[in-house]
Amino acid sequence: MNYLLETNELCKEFKKQKANNSISIKVPRNSIYGLLGPNGAGKSTLLKMITGMMKPTEGEILFDGNQLERKDLAFIGSLIENAPIYENLTAKENLKVRTLMYGLPDSRIDEVLEIACLTNTGKKRAGNFSMGMKQRLGIAIALLNNPKLLILDEPTNGLDPIGINDLRELIRSFPKKGITVIISSHILSEIEQIADYIGIMVNGKLLYQKEINKSENLEALFMDIVRKEGVIHG
Repeated sequence: MNYLLETNELCKEFKKQKANNSISIKVPRNSIYGLLGPNGAGKSTLLKMITGMMKPTEGEILFDGNQLERKDLAFIGSLIENAPIYENLTAKENLKVRTLMYGLPDSRIDEVLEIACLTNTGKKRAGNFSMGMKQRLGIAIALLNNPKLLILDEPTNGLDPIGINDLRELIRSFPKKGITVIISSHILSEIEQIADYIGIMVNGKLLYQKEINKSENLEALFMDIVRKEGVIHG
């Protein structure tokens, strides 16, 4: 198996409490990897370490077969928490700011607007966008530098059913474009419809990791793992 991203025994401690405890994930190239877990499972902490926002306490991160270095972050795009947009600017102006910051050609602006289905927003300011449009603009920003890996942390939060469906179709298109995706969520049905592989995190530990089996009851599997970890009772 050809993995774009691997972590080996990755740990993150905050005041001697392990938010991530020996996490070893394997993300195949050009796939969608769904990271599932209840709120507080440690998913965001893991993603922040992969994107360089946090430093691991222990363990290693391998990207494209080598130890992750700062220069590799240029090949990782992310949307973690809220989309980083300037609400007084249009979609195109938001992207122009980033191309100037990163030294990227202006041609990328129209390319990512098209990928994110935002070509017809014209002079509308981003502050007047729907939540779904803001999320798609956040993804467009994350795609500007042509990343090999795109990390999306709970991207459907706050979206209506139409926005969720649009975003789902957009994410599904990425592996065909050579973009590997890690998407975290606590919504099982979303991951079930979109992911090729899943990992289940509970209490800072990765307790399950496998190619998704469409005939398997993911909810029953998830609840069984969570119960065994003592998060819920019954």
